[in-house]
Order: sequence, then structure tokens, then C-alpha cells
Amino acid sequence: MASAKVPGRPHYLIESVDNALRLLHLFGGTDRIRVSEAAAELEVAPSTAHRLLAMLQYHGFAVQDRRTHAYLPGPNLMRIGLSASKQLGLRAQARPVMERLAAEVDETVGLGILHGTDVLYLDGIDGTQVLRIAARTGAIIPAHCISMGKALLAALPPERVAALYADEVLPTLTGRSIATKSNLLEQLAAIRLRGFAHSSGESEDGVASIAAPVFDGSGVLCAAMSIAAPATRATPARIGSWLPRLRAAAAELGSRCHGGGRAG
Repeated sequence: MASAKVPGRPHYLIESVDNALRLLHLFGGTDRIRVSEAAAELEVAPSTAHRLLAMLQYHGFAVQDRRTHAYLPGPNLMRIGLSASKQLGLRAQARPVMERLAAEVDETVGLGILHGTDVLYLDGIDGTQVLRIAARTGAIIPAHCISMGKALLAALPPERVAALYADEVLPTLTGRSIATKSNLLEQLAAIRLRGFAHSSGESEDGVASIAAPVFDGSGVLCAAMSIAAPATRATPARIGSWLPRLRAAAAELGSRCHGGGRAG
């Protein structure tokens, strides 16, 4: 049987579409693209590269880092990738563990990995209560503003965390978000000692959560798992009852990872 031919270059190439798709391919090899890098890769003027990246941002395929002005993969690009790999890898391994945990605590359970200084939510399962926190699957949120991100950062060597954050001042999402690198490093040291992270109103008012890191059998960080609830329900007593279940779920997922997932 003759092998299938790979389609050649179209006779009627739409240059702007071609350039936009080439930019999307660039995200496969790097976690951020600067306008100057895009212009050099596409051999176009920086103004043209900027317009192309702005269009990707408009459609959710890229987001701009407010501090460095570089462009990162956007939530829609992540969602497409997640949909394509729905039955594969870490997400598939985690699903039954997350479903069981969500049933036990009847709150929203999330799974995420570190993406630079952000967390990419790989999956989430809502609790069944009328007042509940919606799962954030596909969202990208600053790591220092959520418990899942703090759990992931605390699992890294302190010097690596320090290198990730070049500036002392950090962007905030609410008035309770961690606002400085110094405060973040101080909180991470405490999280390393107790083995889990907690946040309340730091990414969104009225939302509280706890999170634990997930390590594979070799001790390599794979992901983090969280339980999120309205702050009014996240009392110390409830958090105390959730914590052993969360830790058990993180350990079970770690035993399933077999090195398949990596955070960072």
C-alpha cells in the first residue's frame, strides 16, 4: 500500500494565518515569547508580530505577562491541549482519585501543575452543594495567589523559587493576595514544615482552599491537588477533617504517576 503524502505548501497561502499558526507552534518549544523573538522567527516587523500576538491574546490563545510583557500560552490553547489528551497522562490517572475525594468532602477538588510562576488547572470536580466553588479547569492563575500554587512552589528548592521571582513586588488579585517576594518566601518556608498550603480570599473574595503537593515514586514533583470551598464553610474544624483525606489522595495519585507528570 502506498504511504500517505504529507500535504505540501498551499498554492494560495494566507500569510497572516500562516504566521499566527507558526506562533502557536513556537509555544510548543517555549513557555513565553517576546515580540522581538516572534518578529525574528517570522521575519516580519516588530509591529506586525505585536499585532499577531495581540490577536492570539484576544482569542485566548495567549496571555501577556504584565511584568515582562512577554506572551505565554493562553487558556484556550491549554483547553485544546487538555481536550486532545483527555484520556492520557496525569489527568486520566488523577480522575478517579479526585472523584473519590470530592465525594468524601463534598467540595470542589482541583488538580494543577506549575507553569513558570503560574498554575495551570488541569482538571476539577465540583462539589454538589448549592453554594460551591466552580472548578477552574483550563485557567491559568498566579501561583502565589492560590493554595495549589503555594504548595507547588514550596515543593521546589528555595533558590529555584527565588530565581523565578525577579522582583520584590508581586501582582495581586485581591487585597489579601501575597504582595511581596519576601512574604511569599516566608510563607513557603512555613508550608514546607507543615506539608500543606492554605489560602483564603487571595485569588477571589470568599474563596478558601487547601492544597498538597503530589510526588511520584521517585520523589519528583508531579502536580498539586486542592480542596476549595466558600470561606464560610472552610472552618478550622472542617479543614482538619479534609486534610488527611487530601494527603491520602495526593499520595495515591503519586503512586499512580510513575514519572508520567512533571510540574514546573
